[in-house]
Amino acid sequence: MSVDDITSRGEVPARTGEAPSHRRRRDAVLTRLRAAGVRFGPALTLYGGVKLIGLAVFLRLLAYSGTYRTNTPRYGGGAKPWDVLGSWDGWWYQDVAAHGYHPALTPMAPLGPFTMEQNSVAFFPLYPGAIRLVSEVTGLGLYGAGMLVSVVASFVAAAGIFALTQLVTNSRRAGVLAAGLWAVFPASSVQWSVYSESLFTALAVWACYAAVRRRWYLAGSLALLTGLTRPSAATLIAGVVVAALIAIYRARPGADYFRRFGGPLFAVAAAPLGLLGYLTWLGLELHDFHGYFTLQQRGWAHSFDWGANAFKSVQGLLLGRYDYLFPYPTEDLVGLAVLMSLPVLVLLLLRLKLPSVLVVYTLGTIAMIVLSQQMFGTINRFVMPLFPLAIPLALALKRLSRAQALILLLILGALSGWYGGYAIFNLGVP
Repeated sequence: MSVDDITSRGEVPARTGEAPSHRRRRDAVLTRLRAAGVRFGPALTLYGGVKLIGLAVFLRLLAYSGTYRTNTPRYGGGAKPWDVLGSWDGWWYQDVAAHGYHPALTPMAPLGPFTMEQNSVAFFPLYPGAIRLVSEVTGLGLYGAGMLVSVVASFVAAAGIFALTQLVTNSRRAGVLAAGLWAVFPASSVQWSVYSESLFTALAVWACYAAVRRRWYLAGSLALLTGLTRPSAATLIAGVVVAALIAIYRARPGADYFRRFGGPLFAVAAAPLGLLGYLTWLGLELHDFHGYFTLQQRGWAHSFDWGANAFKSVQGLLLGRYDYLFPYPTEDLVGLAVLMSLPVLVLLLLRLKLPSVLVVYTLGTIAMIVLSQQMFGTINRFVMPLFPLAIPLALALKRLSRAQALILLLILGALSGWYGGYAIFNLGVP
């Protein structure tokens, strides 16, 4: 058969020297990539588009104000507007990526009534480790590597939010809208900055997805990694463990009993290892197994106070008295609006009767936020990884036409450039 005969039938001749097995593998990979593009493309396009609008507004506001030159002194006179995205906690992450840890409390300048003693070990190792690895592989500087890790992780998280929402609501459109809504969550600018929230959210949402699908080995492994990313992983770990224990309880004797029992048991055992392992290492290095919590109290004024600081902050904001801990009026007002909306969102979430892993993670995280002493405005950032809250909002937004929903998200995207970016990185403490 001639080449003309083959091409006339629509067949493509094999590349010279290419083995059939290689062709099959290549074709299988291309098929999977096309399928992934069809599945996740709309959600990721919406997420990326909304984020780009918010980023453009954020950078324009910074350029108008010009204060990024004084707010980012470590960059010197050549600071650019986008440099603020690597400031605040971003400096700590870059320092860990560059120099590793030196576990010892270092006295800092007094801040209000507190004598600060800070150290980089407060920042968990997975994200700075990823920064260092990407920097070594790509040749990018630590700032560029940190941004690359965060941006890529944010799209992985958005894909997970889409997949999880579609799974629990049986609605593809709700999944797409949920991904778009996550782009405008409070403090959404940290999704594209040298912060660990995007990486944490990506791991957490896919851990929840795996738990809902009863893929326990994957759920336990991802939960372990979240424990190496942020201390708030404790609530995600609790959610995975509770879901696995329920699966163990419901398992019935049979031929595949041990197979069905083994996966959940692995998740229960593995999920806490990352968090407990890092805290144990830190305790040994500081010669104090309460060392991490001591560091949080002395270095960042974070402690468990049963909500006393939150109550005082809300009272001060409502009365117009900024006499509470570390007031930042603009950011705190956004935080107050977020705090007041949480009960409504939680009630809507509970009405959906979602899987236990999502309920435990959401309620546990909110409890940690409200019952801890911290800078009140950081509520905006700590709520941002609570992707389950996007599910009832997406179902409500689904009632609008596609054009109406798109216009609303684009408007919210522009607003997020201010309240999710400028207000946090420039007016307050992220």
